[in-house]
Amino acid sequence: MINKKAKGTKAERDLLHKFWKEGWACLRSAGSGSMKYPGPDLLVGNKLRRLAIECKTCREITKYLSKEDIDQLNDFSKIFGAESWFAIKFDKLEWFFITPEDLIKTESGFKVDIKLLKEKGLLFEELLK
Repeated sequence: MINKKAKGTKAERDLLHKFWKEGWACLRSAGSGSMKYPGPDLLVGNKLRRLAIECKTCREITKYLSKEDIDQLNDFSKIFGAESWFAIKFDKLEWFFITPEDLIKTESGFKVDIKLLKEKGLLFEELLK
């Protein structure tokens, strides 16, 4: 059985290859979230756009995110001049992309579920447009 960290790493790498295949440059930041500076899992860009993406995988139907996750992504994006995005991959579904502003606020942070992703999220091909 694959552990949680390895599953996340594999998912990030899969997404990295998808971006390169579509002609976008993409770098993976190994160990993001484990240093004192904010940094996304993926930095993605082309001539027109820069994206800072935090990747999450989930077996459950809801993924909870801390306020710190949101703040770090937004802080980095602001300094770097990139768009902030969360990439969420629920088991047996495609990648969905959602902005921090579209997440649902909870008492202890934020959450995202499949219903919200289908309403406000973008699929990979839609993100690239």
